[in-house]
Amino acid sequence: MQFSIRAFAILLALPAAVRAVFEDEVNHIDYHHELLGVPQRETTFFHRPRPDDKASLLYTLSDLGVLGAVNPSTGSIVWRQLLQNNITSQGGHLRAAADAKWVASALGSSVQAWDALTGRNVWSLDFDGQVKDLEVMELTENGRKDTLALYQEQGATVARRIHGSEGRVVWEFRAVNDDIPLQVSTNSEKVFVVSLHGSFLSYGLKVTVLDPLTGKKLDEITIGTKGEVQKEQDVMFVGANSAAPVVAWTDNAMTKLKVNVLGTKGKTEFPLLADTRSVEIHAPHHVQSQPHFLVQSRTKTANKADVFHVDLKSNAITKAYDLPLLDGESAFSTSTAGSNVYFTRVTPDEVLIVASTSHGVLGRWPLKGADAKTEALHAVSEVVKKSEDSFAVRSAAVLDSDDWAMVRNGEVAWTRPEGLSGAIAATWAEIPESEDLAKTLDAEAHSNPIAAYIHRVNRHINDLQYLPAFLQSVPGRLLSTILGTDILGGTSTVLSRDTFGFNKLVVLATQRGKLYGLDAGNHGRIVWSKSARETPSTNPWNVKAIHADDAKGFVTIRGADGEYIIVHSDTGKTVETMGPGLWPPVESAVLVDSAAGPWLLPIGLEGKIGEVPLQFAPKQIVVVRSAINELKGVTFEPKGEQAVEIPAWIYTTKATQRIVDVATRSKHDPIASIGRVLGDRSVKYKYLNPNAIVVSAVDDAASTLTVSLLDSVSGQVLTSSTYEGVDTNQEITCAVAENWFVCTFFGEYTLRESPAQLLKGHQLVISDLYESELSDDRGPLGNSANFSSLEPIDLASSLVLPSVVSKTFVLSGPISALAVTQTRQGITTRQLLAYAPELHSIIGIPRMIIEPRRVVGRDPTPAEAEEGITRYSPAVELDSRLMITHERDIIGVQDIITAPAILESTSLVFAYGVDIFGSRVTPSMAFDVLGKGFNKVTLIGTVVALTAGVLFLGPMVRKKQINLRWQAAT
Repeated sequence: MQFSIRAFAILLALPAAVRAVFEDEVNHIDYHHELLGVPQRETTFFHRPRPDDKASLLYTLSDLGVLGAVNPSTGSIVWRQLLQNNITSQGGHLRAAADAKWVASALGSSVQAWDALTGRNVWSLDFDGQVKDLEVMELTENGRKDTLALYQEQGATVARRIHGSEGRVVWEFRAVNDDIPLQVSTNSEKVFVVSLHGSFLSYGLKVTVLDPLTGKKLDEITIGTKGEVQKEQDVMFVGANSAAPVVAWTDNAMTKLKVNVLGTKGKTEFPLLADTRSVEIHAPHHVQSQPHFLVQSRTKTANKADVFHVDLKSNAITKAYDLPLLDGESAFSTSTAGSNVYFTRVTPDEVLIVASTSHGVLGRWPLKGADAKTEALHAVSEVVKKSEDSFAVRSAAVLDSDDWAMVRNGEVAWTRPEGLSGAIAATWAEIPESEDLAKTLDAEAHSNPIAAYIHRVNRHINDLQYLPAFLQSVPGRLLSTILGTDILGGTSTVLSRDTFGFNKLVVLATQRGKLYGLDAGNHGRIVWSKSARETPSTNPWNVKAIHADDAKGFVTIRGADGEYIIVHSDTGKTVETMGPGLWPPVESAVLVDSAAGPWLLPIGLEGKIGEVPLQFAPKQIVVVRSAINELKGVTFEPKGEQAVEIPAWIYTTKATQRIVDVATRSKHDPIASIGRVLGDRSVKYKYLNPNAIVVSAVDDAASTLTVSLLDSVSGQVLTSSTYEGVDTNQEITCAVAENWFVCTFFGEYTLRESPAQLLKGHQLVISDLYESELSDDRGPLGNSANFSSLEPIDLASSLVLPSVVSKTFVLSGPISALAVTQTRQGITTRQLLAYAPELHSIIGIPRMIIEPRRVVGRDPTPAEAEEGITRYSPAVELDSRLMITHERDIIGVQDIITAPAILESTSLVFAYGVDIFGSRVTPSMAFDVLGKGFNKVTLIGTVVALTAGVLFLGPMVRKKQINLRWQAAT
């Protein structure tokens, strides 16, 4: 009966223990930047999701491969889809036909259609090769809207017409050649496939004319001469669904623009501005629109535009008018209303619209609410004609700060911080204290006690000048304490540390070469942002390491080409920078301790470090990857004024294996207890090795995964396990903390009940490390005070190996980006954090669920139940109780970082990738702070009432006691 009561109590406590976040804590302890990525010029447009509705949505396929619809009125996301699991770097296609209820996208090898209102997938097709272009056919034989997909396969150019609503291939055109397909276009009668024909750096343009009904080749036209085009990017524009689609390119010196109307053999040349750096062409994408287009020319300091008309009868191209040359940047966009075409120009000072037929300005509005330092790079617009001479326009512009802003008649309505997306590295940083105070405290620490005492007294006397301001703030602070706003986090824009350690900074770097500082204690508010373009040399920026020096208030970011930048963590101001090429290429970087303090040691290609200044020589062994299947530990020895690397050990896997992941313990991983108290009051001592690393190696041919625990000082393998039937193409990640490590992968397994049946699934393997298999036993080390990885103890005959207890669990879905919570003293139970891509959420798995010591094939004994041990069940359901993101939709998480708060119960969590998410978790519940639901007003009222009662009843009691004494005396 005693066991039943305890088991029942454990079952009752389990839901509370695994509850990720309370509903009333959402938006209080966590924050979420729901992002898309920076919109691309050719894949962003306004479109009505329902033909009968007047309202339009704003659609985009971002540079990260995220397709989404945005409410243009508020800037909120209506729906979004991540087209690929990995974050892409630009590319892709997005199109919508007029009056169609769907939008079509293409990325990689896939073509898909989506419901324009809900974002649900209508159909999806995959083919060989890569998509080069995607267009829609608005005029078909039966009136429906179809899509045209252009593919580049091995030695072939393939164009396919796909049924718009059913997703089946209507016809396919295949040309076996070495041409480079560029784009596919169509007018009311024909389909055109534009390709580069020739050899490297000496191409000519070739247009293949197809029958829109059957896909048969009708004609083949060569435009220009061989050598006019050097690469794909030189062909700037191919109009689609226009009455007269055109293709344009420039000469090598960018002095002339050459334009051809598709279907004709001639070309027309127009002069460009002197010192033209780039050219863009803007034209409508509807057959009923007038065949007019705008050419924007940019120089180093200015830009202008010319408008051209195409004669449908003669196919002649003539210049209609031009728009003036203006300094700085301008973003042009095209919009249509029936056959009318309008061009919108967004400058740093104003927004204006003109008709394609005349240069007269139809509307002009001064730009309000925008940062004067930001400029629009490109935009899409929607023009509405209110009356004969009154117009309204709204433009969604991408700024040079990577923000996305909506401008309505010159006023900025909303701004989305899309530059935050695509984060590739992040670190926690403390809010720096006052520099003067830090210097004063340091001076007092290094002086004699009497002088330090006198200095401190004088400092406190000088601080009395701030006493009136402090007294004025007391009522507000008292009120905020009563209402609980100190715990929940305020909305102040002033950076300051708080009592509980929740206010910290997060500095992150994006693949576009931008740096951001976020206030984690104030709902992820952007404190500062800056461009690190003087440092990144590649696109995307390949950041190898990021480190925050809280003592100095600096953050260092190192890139793959040897570049680095050091900034202030609270302001983003540059302290020091080095451009690419001045340092050898960097494969990775590691934080090391040296006589000069901690710093990021760059590791070159193939694990080579080279000589370093003697004062910067690492004190510890540095582990580098010298080959795809080899790790090496190196030490540094002095050689004059330099320190040279000396190999200490080499770990090599099998020749057929390759290392896919190396997991190390966090720098902050305190151990609160060296043992684990069991239910029978005995102790099982933990194997605590701060130098342990977990190495995962796969064999692609044999489909095996080998997970090894290494001592990074000696290179000795402490334990190793091999798993068969593993899909090596899927992600394999590991994490290590305290005396346990965990790995997740996709592979084969069998159940105990049916060992002959082979199953496949996502698995999680966790292993606990102990000093001995027996309780109350320290193993060969005994009570030794010291331990060496090279010479453990004199009495041991060999290296002391840990006792390993492992369990495998089958997950209901994949997880990635493993991380472990951190607390100040390590007393709180650790929790495993991971991103569940299929659930679009971050989950927190309590240790009690994946406990390796769970008993197999029987119920736990009363002592085991008292310890919290439950019966082993191999299935772990990733349900809503584990989600720390609540109902939020989180996509594209690349990594999760954690940090301790001052409260021992609380760990700070920050996830980044496409989205940005931050929160606080309490794996052992909030045992050291009052919860949000605690009624402080009632408590204070009770205390005040009791105090008043004592003051009121006190005299009456004393009077009664005196009267009783007089009565007793008489």
